[in-house]
Amino acid sequence: MELSLTVSQFYVVLGIVLAAAGMVRMLLVQDLMARLVAMNVVGVGSLLILLALAARSDPLDPVLSALVITGLVITVAFTGVGAILIRRIEATRDGDGAP
Repeated sequence: MELSLTVSQFYVVLGIVLAAAGMVRMLLVQDLMARLVAMNVVGVGSLLILLALAARSDPLDPVLSALVITGLVITVAFTGVGAILIRRIEATRDGDGAP
């Protein structure tokens, strides 16, 4: 029995694997920075799934493509805000106060 996947199906499976791996990592780790990276991996997995779904039709679906581009911008902003919040939380835990 031969397993054959189309390119879209391959990227959907890859996106599901990335999202699941990021979710497991996010739930199992205690370090805040590692959780932020795991959330980014979950986000990349979901964006990969959306992009694979957009590529199913012959011309790319413009709505899903726009959602992916918007998701990338939101991910970058979220990562920056998350890194600042982690820095402040770690400074508070260490007793240094706000930076």
